[in-house]
Amino acid sequence: MALYEHVFLARQDLAQAQVDTLAENASKIVTDHGGRVVKTENWGLRSLAYRIAKNRKAHYVMLEIDAPGETVAEIERQAGINEDIIRYMTVRVDELEQGPTVMMRKQERDRERRADRGERGGDRGERGGDRGDRGDRGPRREEEFA
Repeated sequence: MALYEHVFLARQDLAQAQVDTLAENASKIVTDHGGRVVKTENWGLRSLAYRIAKNRKAHYVMLEIDAPGETVAEIERQAGINEDIIRYMTVRVDELEQGPTVMMRKQERDRERRADRGERGGDRGERGGDRGDRGDRGPRREEEFA
């Protein structure tokens, strides 16, 4: 059997439970046709580079599949029928990536960076609405003449 990575984009207005159901349905198609799903990753709601069918964002889901070619054809046929899936792509690979994919590692790295910024206290959100502290930008125009 061949190895594939199947990524699909679901509409932005779906709940996470509905996106999980779409992934389960794809997994069921694979197992029913004699293949197996090695790994399923939910990359979350992400912005699109351009609008697709009036959607600016989409839920990204990736399945790593070990299955025959007919199974992939059936998954793609079902994805084309489903109105909730706005795009999909299946790529045959020589070997499946061990551990988390690049997208999951990037999300973890971004989460760590946000946590580091919060600890320093340099966020604008912590200053609130006080615009009196202008930092290194100098005094306000009214303060110059007072």
